[in-house]
Amino acid sequence: MQMPFSPVKAPLLLRNPETLPPEFARPVLAIGNFDGVHRGHRAVFAAAQEMAARKTVPALALTFEPHPRSFFNPQAAPFRLTPEAEKLTLIQKSGLAGTLILPFDKALASMEAEDFVRDILVARYQISGAVVGFDFHFGRGRAGSPAFLKDAGARHGFEVVVVDALLDEGDPISSSAIRRALAEGQVGHAAHMLGRPFRVSAQVRHGQKLGRELGFPTANLALNDDVNLAFGIYAVRVRTPQGQFDGVASYGRRPTFDNGAALLEVYIFDFSGDLYDQTLEVDLIAWLRPELKFDGVETLVTQIHEDVRRARELLAAN
Repeated sequence: MQMPFSPVKAPLLLRNPETLPPEFARPVLAIGNFDGVHRGHRAVFAAAQEMAARKTVPALALTFEPHPRSFFNPQAAPFRLTPEAEKLTLIQKSGLAGTLILPFDKALASMEAEDFVRDILVARYQISGAVVGFDFHFGRGRAGSPAFLKDAGARHGFEVVVVDALLDEGDPISSSAIRRALAEGQVGHAAHMLGRPFRVSAQVRHGQKLGRELGFPTANLALNDDVNLAFGIYAVRVRTPQGQFDGVASYGRRPTFDNGAALLEVYIFDFSGDLYDQTLEVDLIAWLRPELKFDGVETLVTQIHEDVRRARELLAAN
C-alpha cells in the first residue's frame, strides 16, 4: 500500500532554488501570489495536498516576491494584506511540505507562459502536478490562464487542478475583494473572507501624547504607506510582549487637532507599562464609526467614552 508523503523536518523554505532536495522530488505545486493567504488560497493548498497524497509526493507552494503589481508599477503598489514575512509564515503553517519563492524580476516578467511551464515547472522542478485558483495568470502579458496551464500539463505530462472560486455572500473570495472591504470599513466581512481578523503590525513610536492628556493614553503606530484602511474607530485585540489585551483604536489624521499624517492610535484596556519601540500586533475586530472632527475637546472625550463602552461590549461578545 502506498503511504502519503510525510516530511520529517520543518517545512522546506527555499528562495529561487535551481533544484529540489531528493526527498522533495516530483512535487505537486500550489502556484500563486497568495497575498492574504485567505480561505480561497487555503482551498488551493488543500487540493494540492489531496493530489500529492494520491501520488505519494510532497505538496509545495510556489509563490512570487515582490508582488507582480509592485514590480510593474512601484508607485502604485497594491495594499499588501500580508507583507512577505507574514505571508510565508502563514503558508508554512498551512500543512504543505514547504514553500518555494521565485523572485519576480525583469526576467520572470518577460518570460512567455510556455517557457515558464517548460523551463521552470518541468525542467527545473520536474513537477507531477499543479494546482491553481480560478483567477491565476502567469507569463508575459498574463497569457498563461488556468485553461492554458491545463493544456500545457496534458502536453508535458503533469496533472492540473483548477480550484473554483470560493464564494462569500455570493461574491468570489479574492485578495482584491478583501482590500475593498477593508477600504470600506467592512472588517467583519474581510475577516470572514480571510478566515481570521485582519492584522497590522508595527513598532510603537513617540507621538504628541494627546491621548494621555485626554485621559486615554495610546500606543502610536505608523503603518506602511500602502495600507488602505478606512479612517475611523475600531474595536481591536492587541498582542504585546506582556500578553493579549482588548482595546479601541483610531486610524486617521486627527482632524480635531492637526489633520496630520495617518496614524493608528491604540488605547489598550486595563494595561499599564511602557511600550515604546516594541512591536505590537493589532487585530481589527469591528469598525465602530468614521473619523470625525469635533467642536472641542469635551465633546471628543464624551465620544471616546462611548467608543470604549461599545468596543468593550463588542469584544466581550466576540
